[in-house]
Amino acid sequence: MTAEAWSEAPLSDTHGLPSWIFPPAEGFKAADLDHMPQLPAHTELIDGSLVFVSPQASFHTRAVDLLIAGLRRHLPRGLRARREMSVILGPRQRPEPDVCVIRAEADQAPEQTAYEASDVLLVIEVVSPDSEERDRKRKPQLYAEAGIAHFWRIENQAGRPTVYVYELDPATTAYALTGIHHDRLKLAVPFDVDIDLTEIDAL
Repeated sequence: MTAEAWSEAPLSDTHGLPSWIFPPAEGFKAADLDHMPQLPAHTELIDGSLVFVSPQASFHTRAVDLLIAGLRRHLPRGLRARREMSVILGPRQRPEPDVCVIRAEADQAPEQTAYEASDVLLVIEVVSPDSEERDRKRKPQLYAEAGIAHFWRIENQAGRPTVYVYELDPATTAYALTGIHHDRLKLAVPFDVDIDLTEIDAL
């Protein structure tokens, strides 16, 4: 079924459920997400399968707020920080990182719903209990294979964010851990940034 066909698909005959409840044999495509009626907000596509997001905890929301504010204070001209925007990594891969840093020219229209991997410099995932496997394993693998140069993973350590910083090794097309940051995130790569992670207590 094409992306346009999803927008016109009737409800299924099974208790009035949307037709996308029953995936096509080949799985969904990245473009399908923009055309599927009644699709829950922030639905991701991983390996052709829909992934639904659970309600987020306070830590998750505050960690994202902290990172967005900190990044926007330090971003060089020509870069932008975005929250909860999906990234098209391939025909069957469209995850939604919690935060991403994109090239400014990647923002093409107010109605835009996704970015291409080639326009993304950094992706950040704040780990939640329901997404540990995806955030720690599968999504970093997909981001690396798509050539996104930088990945940060945020873990909840007694209510404070711990930031695991990774950089893409072009020889292996996999991420290498370059640092673990607890109270302060101070980096020179991919750009100068200095974020007081303890500020989450005031949010």
